[in-house]
Amino acid sequence: MSDNQIQSKLAEIEQVLNKRWPENKIEPTLDRISALVDALGSPQLSYPTIHLAGTNGKTTTARMIDQLLANLGYRVGRYTSPHLESFTERISIKGEPISDAQMIATYKDIELYLDLIDSRQPHPISYFEALTAMAFVAFAEFPVDIAVIEAGLGGEWDATNVLTSQVSVMTPIGFDHMEYLGDTLEKIAQTKSGIFKPESNVVLAAQTPAVAKVLMEKVAKVSAIPFREGIEFAVKKRALAVGGQLISLQGLYGDIDDIYLPLYGDHQANNAAVALAAVEAFTSVALDQDLVRDAFSKVASPGRCEIVYKDPTVIIDAAHNPHGAAAISKTINNEFDFELVVGVVAVLGDKDVAGILENLSGCLDYVVLTQNSSARALAADQLAQIASKYFQPEQIEVIGDLTGAITYAVEKVSLANQVSDGVGAVLVTGSVVTAGSARAILRDLMKAKP
Repeated sequence: MSDNQIQSKLAEIEQVLNKRWPENKIEPTLDRISALVDALGSPQLSYPTIHLAGTNGKTTTARMIDQLLANLGYRVGRYTSPHLESFTERISIKGEPISDAQMIATYKDIELYLDLIDSRQPHPISYFEALTAMAFVAFAEFPVDIAVIEAGLGGEWDATNVLTSQVSVMTPIGFDHMEYLGDTLEKIAQTKSGIFKPESNVVLAAQTPAVAKVLMEKVAKVSAIPFREGIEFAVKKRALAVGGQLISLQGLYGDIDDIYLPLYGDHQANNAAVALAAVEAFTSVALDQDLVRDAFSKVASPGRCEIVYKDPTVIIDAAHNPHGAAAISKTINNEFDFELVVGVVAVLGDKDVAGILENLSGCLDYVVLTQNSSARALAADQLAQIASKYFQPEQIEVIGDLTGAITYAVEKVSLANQVSDGVGAVLVTGSVVTAGSARAILRDLMKAKP
């Protein structure tokens, strides 16, 4: 096929998938995905896996694990969600998104089976279930040595949980998707701990005492082997560095010092500790220290405190819940020396909007409220009503168009920097959709800049 034909076919596949149940609509069961992978010959069992769940930090930790394994010589498949700009980003092989041609071939492999299972189940295969099955097939067809798989929502009945993982990873647990996962952290932890497999290794990021208790009870129930942050592994120390931070980690087999991590925030240091422990638990050996240093120096995490524009500095962060908003707020305050920060915020209406805004108010001097392209987006004027509880009227600007909002914020900070000779920045946040759209908008702004 020509490039135009490939792009047309890819767009057609995406359109067909988008007509399925969206990711925010859940009918909790493994029946549909189990029937689908059984019909496909259980491709997810043809390679070892590291399986991640939790509320925040999953995608970045998965990227770190991927890079460590790649440096060890493994051909790695990585499945993460949601995507920023293209749905092909979700399925990665050897550190790169699956090629368009491979994505098309993978969909052809499962297309008839989707229709078959649709006809046999009370509800059709969802968007996320279909993409999960595609990832499983792709990793078998374009074979990988190991797959790093991020759960989508929850754990126990998440579509990814048809795996038999060698290592399960639990990143920090906070409040999100309470309508499905429960209204307490303990209930959320109970659901997410469903990924723990009998007699496997379980790597646990630091949690609240109540959450840790639930997780350890599940570990004991399935006779798994736990590795706990702060006990078996830890961040020993960290210091700010140009473009990121310098960290020292206590691994499962000893300490590794002088690791450069090109990511901001103490939470990213914690993610690195979890990633190292996960790979050590998988390999059961101490990793070469220089190999670890090299791997972490290569890590990137698009849409996570990502500096995408300079003059002025524009940072994109996909924080979409209070826990994530608190993390980016802390990072902005502690690791940068901005005299002015203007936020551009667009959120989804089914999120804890008040919690997000309350945490962002701690780092923003002004906020431009807008909305993204999602059908679930909260209208800018409704967002403004909630924001009035956390910002003064003079701090708030409402611009319904995301491009216009970003352009306004960039111009506002640019002018302020010129007038006061200060250092100001723009923070675009509130949703993964917002982050993805902002990256494209800012690329266009940079092209148009004289």
